[in-house]
Amino acid sequence: GVGATHLTGGTIDVLGYKPERVANPAGALHDFIRDHPEHPYARVGVQGIADALEWVRAQLPDGALVGRLEANVLLPTAVGVPKPTALAPETMIEGDLRNGGRFTVVGLSALKDFYPAYLAGNLNRADLGDGPSGRIEARAVTISPPTGGEADVTPLGWARRFEEVEFREAVMAELEPSLDGGAVGFPAVLGLDSASGVWRELSDAMGVAVFEIPTLPPSVPGNRMARSLRRALTRAGGRVVMGGRVLGVRAAGRRVEEVIVDAAARPRTYRARDYVLATGGFASRGLEMDSYGAVRETAFNLPVTGMPPDNKPRWSEEYLAAHPAARAGLRVDQLFRPLDRGGEPVYDNVRVAGAALAGAEPWREKSGEGISLSTGLRAAELILGQREG
Repeated sequence: GVGATHLTGGTIDVLGYKPERVANPAGALHDFIRDHPEHPYARVGVQGIADALEWVRAQLPDGALVGRLEANVLLPTAVGVPKPTALAPETMIEGDLRNGGRFTVVGLSALKDFYPAYLAGNLNRADLGDGPSGRIEARAVTISPPTGGEADVTPLGWARRFEEVEFREAVMAELEPSLDGGAVGFPAVLGLDSASGVWRELSDAMGVAVFEIPTLPPSVPGNRMARSLRRALTRAGGRVVMGGRVLGVRAAGRRVEEVIVDAAARPRTYRARDYVLATGGFASRGLEMDSYGAVRETAFNLPVTGMPPDNKPRWSEEYLAAHPAARAGLRVDQLFRPLDRGGEPVYDNVRVAGAALAGAEPWREKSGEGISLSTGLRAAELILGQREG
Protein backbone atom coordinates (compact mmCIF):
# COMPACT_ATOMS: atom_id res chain seq x y z
CA GLY A 1 0.00 0.00 0.00
CA VAL A 2 0.90 3.66 0.01
CA GLY A 3 1.80 3.94 3.70
CA ALA A 4 1.15 7.13 5.66
CA THR A 5 3.72 9.57 4.26
CA HIS A 6 0.98 11.51 2.46
CA LEU A 7 -0.68 12.15 5.84
CA THR A 8 2.41 13.71 7.43
CA GLY A 9 3.45 17.36 7.37
CA GLY A 10 6.40 16.67 5.09
CA THR A 11 8.99 17.23 7.84
CA ILE A 12 11.48 14.81 9.40
CA ASP A 13 11.24 14.62 13.19
CA VAL A 14 14.23 13.01 14.89
CA LEU A 15 13.97 14.01 18.55
CA GLY A 16 11.80 16.93 19.60
CA TYR A 17 11.22 16.17 23.29
CA LYS A 18 12.93 14.05 25.97
CA PRO A 19 10.56 15.13 27.67
CA GLU A 20 11.72 18.77 27.58
CA ARG A 21 12.03 20.40 24.18
CA VAL A 22 15.25 19.48 22.36
CA ALA A 23 17.23 22.22 20.61
CA ASN A 24 20.11 20.04 19.36
CA PRO A 25 19.12 16.45 18.54
CA ALA A 26 22.68 15.42 17.69
CA GLY A 27 23.82 16.50 21.13
CA ALA A 28 20.83 15.04 22.97
CA LEU A 29 20.71 11.64 21.28
CA HIS A 30 23.70 10.14 23.10
CA ASP A 31 22.09 10.65 26.53
CA PHE A 32 18.67 9.71 25.18
CA ILE A 33 19.96 6.38 23.86
CA ARG A 34 21.81 5.70 27.13
CA ASP A 35 18.64 6.36 29.13
CA HIS A 36 16.39 4.35 26.75
CA PRO A 37 18.31 1.17 25.85
CA GLU A 38 15.15 -0.49 24.45
CA HIS A 39 14.43 2.40 22.08
CA PRO A 40 14.88 1.70 18.33
CA TYR A 41 17.54 4.42 18.23
CA ALA A 42 19.73 2.26 20.47
CA ARG A 43 19.97 -0.25 17.60
CA VAL A 44 21.21 2.28 15.02
CA GLY A 45 23.18 4.88 17.00
CA VAL A 46 23.63 8.57 16.29
CA GLN A 47 25.70 7.99 13.16
CA GLY A 48 23.05 5.68 11.77
CA ILE A 49 20.44 8.40 12.26
CA ALA A 50 22.66 10.99 10.56
CA ASP A 51 23.29 8.61 7.65
CA ALA A 52 19.54 8.07 7.23
CA LEU A 53 18.90 11.81 7.00
CA GLU A 54 21.53 12.19 4.29
CA TRP A 55 20.12 9.19 2.46
CA VAL A 56 16.57 10.52 2.33
CA ARG A 57 17.78 13.95 1.24
CA ALA A 58 19.58 12.32 -1.66
CA GLN A 59 16.34 10.66 -2.82
CA LEU A 60 14.38 13.93 -2.96
CA PRO A 61 14.63 17.04 -5.15
CA ASP A 62 16.87 19.91 -4.05
CA GLY A 63 15.16 21.96 -1.36
CA ALA A 64 12.69 19.22 -0.44
CA LEU A 65 14.41 18.87 2.94
CA VAL A 66 16.74 21.41 4.53
CA GLY A 67 18.16 21.68 8.03
CA ARG A 68 20.64 19.71 10.09
CA LEU A 69 20.72 17.22 12.93
CA GLU A 70 22.57 19.71 15.15
CA ALA A 71 19.66 22.16 15.38
CA ASN A 72 15.90 21.66 15.42
CA VAL A 73 13.90 24.38 13.76
CA LEU A 74 10.68 25.46 15.47
CA LEU A 75 7.80 25.55 13.02
CA PRO A 76 4.12 26.42 13.54
CA THR A 77 1.57 23.64 13.29
CA ALA A 78 -1.93 24.05 11.89
CA VAL A 79 -3.14 25.12 15.35
CA GLY A 80 -0.26 27.50 16.04
CA VAL A 81 1.78 25.32 18.38
CA PRO A 82 5.57 25.53 17.83
CA LYS A 83 6.89 22.11 16.80
CA PRO A 84 10.58 21.15 16.82
CA THR A 85 11.78 19.24 13.77
CA ALA A 86 15.17 18.43 12.26
CA LEU A 87 14.47 18.71 8.53
CA ALA A 88 11.73 20.54 6.67
CA PRO A 89 10.99 21.67 3.11
CA GLU A 90 12.60 24.96 2.14
CA THR A 91 9.07 26.28 1.65
CA MET A 92 8.55 26.12 5.45
CA ILE A 93 11.88 27.30 6.83
CA GLU A 94 11.09 31.03 6.86
CA GLY A 95 8.47 30.21 9.48
CA ASP A 96 11.15 29.26 12.03
CA LEU A 97 9.94 30.73 15.33
CA ARG A 98 13.11 30.38 17.39
CA ASN A 99 13.97 34.08 17.22
CA GLY A 100 10.43 35.40 17.22
CA GLY A 101 9.39 37.99 14.66
CA ARG A 102 6.35 39.41 12.90
CA PHE A 103 4.13 37.01 11.00
CA THR A 104 1.00 37.37 8.91
CA VAL A 105 -1.02 34.15 8.69
CA VAL A 106 -3.03 33.98 5.47
CA GLY A 107 -6.31 32.11 5.33
CA LEU A 108 -8.15 31.07 2.18
CA SER A 109 -11.89 31.54 2.55
CA ALA A 110 -12.86 28.25 0.87
CA LEU A 111 -10.26 26.11 2.66
CA LYS A 112 -11.75 24.08 5.50
CA ASP A 113 -9.91 23.17 8.71
CA PHE A 114 -7.41 26.03 8.56
CA TYR A 115 -8.23 28.85 10.97
CA PRO A 116 -5.77 31.74 10.65
CA ALA A 117 -7.09 33.82 13.57
CA TYR A 118 -6.92 30.84 15.94
CA LEU A 119 -3.46 29.95 14.65
CA ALA A 120 -2.14 33.50 15.01
CA GLY A 121 -3.59 33.83 18.50
CA ASN A 122 -1.84 30.68 19.65
CA LEU A 123 1.43 31.84 18.12
CA ASN A 124 1.20 35.05 20.13
CA ARG A 125 0.89 32.97 23.30
CA ALA A 126 3.56 30.44 22.32
CA ASP A 127 6.30 29.41 24.72
CA LEU A 128 9.60 29.63 22.86
CA GLY A 129 11.57 28.25 25.79
CA ASP A 130 14.84 29.48 27.23
CA GLY A 131 17.48 31.31 25.25
CA PRO A 132 17.73 34.46 23.16
CA SER A 133 14.31 34.01 21.57
CA GLY A 134 12.47 37.14 20.61
CA ARG A 135 8.75 37.81 20.77
CA ILE A 136 6.20 36.57 18.25
CA GLU A 137 3.77 39.10 16.82
CA ALA A 138 1.27 37.27 14.65
CA ARG A 139 -1.91 38.45 12.95
CA ALA A 140 -4.40 36.86 10.59
CA VAL A 141 -5.65 37.87 7.15
CA THR A 142 -8.22 35.96 5.10
CA ILE A 143 -8.42 36.39 1.34
CA SER A 144 -10.93 35.10 -1.21
CA PRO A 145 -9.10 34.33 -4.45
CA PRO A 146 -11.13 32.89 -7.35
CA THR A 147 -12.21 29.27 -6.92
CA GLY A 148 -14.06 28.70 -10.16
CA GLY A 149 -17.37 28.68 -8.34
CA GLU A 150 -16.42 25.96 -5.86
CA ALA A 151 -17.42 26.66 -2.26
CA ASP A 152 -15.27 23.93 -0.72
CA VAL A 153 -11.81 23.45 -2.22
CA THR A 154 -9.55 20.69 -0.91
CA PRO A 155 -5.88 21.31 -0.09
CA LEU A 156 -4.87 19.44 -3.25
CA GLY A 157 -7.28 21.58 -5.25
CA TRP A 158 -5.70 24.74 -3.87
CA ALA A 159 -2.23 23.36 -4.64
CA ARG A 160 -3.15 22.88 -8.28
CA ARG A 161 -4.56 26.41 -8.45
CA PHE A 162 -1.35 27.89 -7.04
CA GLU A 163 0.48 26.40 -10.02
CA GLU A 164 -1.50 28.74 -12.31
CA VAL A 165 0.12 32.13 -13.01
CA GLU A 166 -3.18 34.03 -13.12
CA PHE A 167 -4.26 32.61 -9.78
CA ARG A 168 -0.99 33.60 -8.08
CA GLU A 169 -1.33 37.11 -9.46
CA ALA A 170 -4.85 37.35 -8.02
CA VAL A 171 -3.60 36.15 -4.63
CA MET A 172 -0.79 38.69 -4.53
CA ALA A 173 -3.04 41.55 -5.64
CA GLU A 174 -5.55 40.84 -2.86
CA LEU A 175 -2.87 40.33 -0.24
CA GLU A 176 -0.66 43.32 -1.08
CA PRO A 177 -2.55 45.93 1.04
CA SER A 178 -2.12 43.73 4.14
CA LEU A 179 1.67 43.34 3.96
CA ASP A 180 3.63 44.95 6.80
CA GLY A 181 7.13 43.70 6.07
CA GLY A 182 6.84 40.63 8.27
CA ALA A 183 6.98 37.04 7.08
CA VAL A 184 3.82 35.73 5.41
CA GLY A 185 2.58 32.24 6.24
CA PHE A 186 0.28 30.43 3.81
CA PRO A 187 -1.41 27.09 4.39
CA ALA A 188 0.84 24.46 2.83
CA VAL A 189 -0.85 24.43 -0.58
CA LEU A 190 1.71 26.34 -2.68
CA GLY A 191 1.73 23.84 -5.52
CA LEU A 192 2.10 20.09 -5.80
CA ASP A 193 4.81 19.52 -8.42
CA SER A 194 6.41 22.99 -8.50
CA ALA A 195 6.13 24.18 -4.89
CA SER A 196 9.68 25.56 -4.65
CA GLY A 197 9.18 27.71 -7.73
CA VAL A 198 5.79 28.99 -6.55
CA TRP A 199 7.18 29.76 -3.09
CA ARG A 200 10.19 31.60 -4.51
CA GLU A 201 8.05 33.62 -6.94
CA LEU A 202 5.63 34.75 -4.22
CA SER A 203 8.50 35.79 -1.95
CA ASP A 204 10.32 37.70 -4.69
CA ALA A 205 7.20 39.41 -6.04
CA MET A 206 5.89 40.52 -2.63
CA GLY A 207 9.32 41.39 -1.23
CA VAL A 208 8.80 39.48 2.03
CA ALA A 209 9.71 36.09 3.45
CA VAL A 210 7.04 33.50 2.62
CA PHE A 211 6.52 30.15 4.30
CA GLU A 212 4.06 27.28 4.37
CA ILE A 213 2.22 26.03 7.45
CA PRO A 214 1.19 22.35 7.43
CA THR A 215 -2.55 21.73 7.28
CA LEU A 216 -4.56 18.85 8.64
CA PRO A 217 -4.49 15.71 6.45
CA PRO A 218 -4.61 15.22 3.54
CA SER A 219 -1.26 16.98 3.53
CA VAL A 220 0.11 18.55 0.36
CA PRO A 221 3.75 18.50 1.62
CA GLY A 222 3.27 14.87 2.63
CA ASN A 223 1.94 14.12 -0.85
CA ARG A 224 4.95 15.83 -2.41
CA MET A 225 7.31 13.67 -0.38
CA ALA A 226 5.36 10.48 -1.04
CA ARG A 227 5.33 11.14 -4.80
CA SER A 228 9.07 11.86 -4.85
CA LEU A 229 9.90 8.74 -2.85
CA ARG A 230 7.70 6.61 -5.05
CA ARG A 231 9.49 7.93 -8.14
CA ALA A 232 12.81 7.09 -6.47
CA LEU A 233 11.55 3.56 -5.76
CA THR A 234 10.51 3.13 -9.39
CA ARG A 235 13.90 4.34 -10.62
CA ALA A 236 15.54 1.76 -8.36
CA GLY A 237 13.45 -1.03 -9.89
CA GLY A 238 10.83 -1.38 -7.15
CA ARG A 239 7.06 -1.36 -7.44
CA VAL A 240 4.12 -0.69 -5.14
CA VAL A 241 1.25 -3.18 -4.95
CA MET A 242 -1.96 -1.43 -3.94
CA GLY A 243 -4.79 -2.83 -1.87
CA GLY A 244 -3.06 -6.01 -0.73
CA ARG A 245 -3.65 -7.26 2.82
CA VAL A 246 -1.22 -9.86 4.13
CA LEU A 247 -3.07 -13.02 5.11
CA GLY A 248 -0.08 -14.94 6.40
CA VAL A 249 3.22 -16.57 5.49
CA ARG A 250 4.56 -19.96 4.51
CA ALA A 251 7.76 -20.74 6.37
CA ALA A 252 10.34 -23.49 6.43
CA GLY A 253 12.02 -23.57 9.80
CA ARG A 254 13.31 -20.09 10.54
CA ARG A 255 12.92 -18.81 6.99
CA VAL A 256 9.86 -17.22 5.42
CA GLU A 257 9.43 -18.69 1.92
CA GLU A 258 6.28 -16.89 0.78
CA VAL A 259 3.97 -14.09 1.85
CA ILE A 260 0.28 -14.67 1.10
CA VAL A 261 -1.63 -11.54 0.12
CA ASP A 262 -5.35 -11.01 -0.40
CA ALA A 263 -6.21 -10.08 -3.99
CA ALA A 264 -9.36 -9.41 -5.99
CA ALA A 265 -9.84 -12.91 -7.43
CA ARG A 266 -7.84 -15.18 -5.11
CA PRO A 267 -4.95 -14.97 -2.65
CA ARG A 268 -1.61 -14.27 -4.26
CA THR A 269 1.86 -15.24 -3.08
CA TYR A 270 5.11 -13.30 -3.20
CA ARG A 271 8.50 -14.96 -2.83
CA ALA A 272 11.73 -13.23 -1.81
CA ARG A 273 15.06 -14.05 -0.22
CA ASP A 274 14.55 -11.40 2.46
CA TYR A 275 11.62 -9.46 3.88
CA VAL A 276 11.34 -6.15 5.74
CA LEU A 277 8.26 -5.79 7.92
CA ALA A 278 7.39 -2.08 8.06
CA THR A 279 3.64 -2.20 8.57
CA GLY A 280 3.59 0.32 11.42
CA GLY A 281 2.00 0.28 14.84
CA PHE A 282 -1.53 0.75 16.14
CA ALA A 283 -2.30 3.77 13.96
CA SER A 284 -1.75 1.87 10.71
CA ARG A 285 -3.08 -1.46 12.03
CA GLY A 286 0.29 -3.13 11.90
CA LEU A 287 -0.58 -3.88 15.53
CA GLU A 288 -4.13 -4.52 16.69
CA MET A 289 -5.71 -4.76 20.13
CA ASP A 290 -8.96 -6.61 20.68
CA SER A 291 -11.67 -5.79 23.21
CA TYR A 292 -9.94 -7.99 25.80
CA GLY A 293 -6.68 -6.06 25.55
CA ALA A 294 -4.79 -8.76 23.63
CA VAL A 295 -2.36 -7.33 21.07
CA ARG A 296 -1.28 -9.04 17.86
CA GLU A 297 0.99 -8.23 14.94
CA THR A 298 -1.29 -8.48 11.92
CA ALA A 299 0.95 -9.58 9.02
CA PHE A 300 3.39 -12.27 10.21
CA ASN A 301 1.74 -12.97 13.59
CA LEU A 302 4.98 -12.17 15.41
CA PRO A 303 5.16 -11.95 19.22
CA VAL A 304 4.38 -8.50 20.63
CA THR A 305 6.30 -7.27 23.64
CA GLY A 306 6.02 -4.30 25.97
CA MET A 307 2.30 -4.48 26.75
CA PRO A 308 1.79 -4.09 30.52
CA PRO A 309 0.01 -7.02 32.21
CA ASP A 310 -3.67 -6.81 33.05
CA ASN A 311 -2.98 -5.76 36.65
CA LYS A 312 -0.86 -2.79 35.56
CA PRO A 313 -2.09 0.47 34.01
CA ARG A 314 -1.82 0.54 30.24
CA TRP A 315 -3.21 3.99 29.57
CA SER A 316 -2.88 7.27 31.44
CA GLU A 317 -5.87 9.36 32.41
CA GLU A 318 -4.31 12.41 30.76
CA TYR A 319 -4.43 12.19 26.97
CA LEU A 320 -1.08 13.94 26.47
CA ALA A 321 0.69 11.96 29.20
CA ALA A 322 2.92 8.93 28.62
CA HIS A 323 0.92 5.76 27.92
CA PRO A 324 2.73 2.51 28.82
CA ALA A 325 0.86 0.56 26.12
CA ALA A 326 2.11 2.94 23.43
CA ARG A 327 5.60 1.41 23.74
CA ALA A 328 4.38 -2.04 22.78
CA GLY A 329 5.72 -3.56 19.59
CA LEU A 330 8.15 -6.10 18.21
CA ARG A 331 11.41 -6.86 19.96
CA VAL A 332 14.41 -7.37 17.67
CA ASP A 333 18.08 -8.29 17.93
CA GLN A 334 21.02 -6.26 16.58
CA LEU A 335 20.27 -7.65 13.11
CA PHE A 336 16.67 -6.38 13.39
CA ARG A 337 15.32 -9.93 13.29
CA PRO A 338 12.08 -10.38 15.30
CA LEU A 339 12.54 -12.26 18.56
CA ASP A 340 10.28 -14.71 20.33
CA ARG A 341 9.48 -14.48 24.03
CA GLY A 342 12.62 -16.45 24.82
CA GLY A 343 14.85 -14.00 22.96
CA GLU A 344 15.52 -16.20 19.92
CA PRO A 345 14.99 -15.05 16.30
CA VAL A 346 11.64 -16.15 14.89
CA TYR A 347 12.84 -15.82 11.29
CA ASP A 348 16.37 -15.32 9.98
CA ASN A 349 15.33 -13.60 6.74
CA VAL A 350 12.86 -11.09 8.20
CA ARG A 351 13.85 -7.63 9.44
CA VAL A 352 11.55 -5.21 11.28
CA ALA A 353 11.65 -1.44 10.85
CA GLY A 354 9.65 1.63 11.77
CA ALA A 355 6.68 2.03 14.07
CA ALA A 356 6.22 -1.71 14.55
CA LEU A 357 9.31 -1.72 16.79
CA ALA A 358 8.84 -1.68 20.56
CA GLY A 359 10.24 0.86 22.97
CA ALA A 360 9.24 4.27 21.58
CA GLU A 361 6.46 6.84 21.80
CA PRO A 362 7.06 8.74 18.56
CA TRP A 363 4.12 11.11 18.94
CA ARG A 364 5.45 12.33 22.30
CA GLU A 365 9.13 12.25 21.40
CA LYS A 366 8.58 13.71 17.91
CA SER A 367 10.79 10.92 16.58
CA GLY A 368 8.56 9.08 14.10
CA GLU A 369 10.28 9.82 10.81
CA GLY A 370 13.72 9.46 12.38
CA ILE A 371 12.88 5.99 13.67
CA SER A 372 11.38 4.86 10.36
CA LEU A 373 14.23 6.17 8.23
CA SER A 374 17.13 5.02 10.40
CA THR A 375 15.79 1.54 11.12
CA GLY A 376 14.62 1.06 7.53
CA LEU A 377 18.03 2.02 6.17
CA ARG A 378 19.79 -0.21 8.69
CA ALA A 379 17.56 -3.16 7.78
CA ALA A 380 18.39 -2.70 4.09
CA GLU A 381 22.11 -2.36 4.83
CA LEU A 382 22.07 -5.57 6.87
CA ILE A 383 20.39 -7.49 4.06
CA LEU A 384 22.78 -6.15 1.42
CA GLY A 385 25.78 -6.75 3.64
CA GLN A 386 24.73 -10.34 4.23
CA ARG A 387 24.35 -10.95 0.49
CA GLU A 388 27.69 -9.35 -0.34
CA GLY A 389 29.40 -11.28 2.43
